[in-house]
Amino acid sequence: MHVMKAAMATELEALRLVKEGDWDGAHRIVSDLTTKTAARIHAHLHRVEGDLPNAGYWYRQAGVAPETGTLEAEWEMLMAAVSASR
Repeated sequence: MHVMKAAMATELEALRLVKEGDWDGAHRIVSDLTTKTAARIHAHLHRVEGDLPNAGYWYRQAGVAPETGTLEAEWEMLMAAVSASR
């Protein structure tokens, strides 16, 4: 359980960095995590970057369909999902 809480804390930090425009910092965090949520955040980051093929890979790793809405809506959904898991 402690490991899951630690992953959630780092996922929240990654999302905070995304919001602040620190793509590299957020990418460093999610690159070290193996959760499905981290894979979704990783996909989001590559969407932000405009690298849709790489984003597609990470959506597949997360087991979800690629997001087609706005980046802001996806970020809000991710934040709500991580916050609800706490």
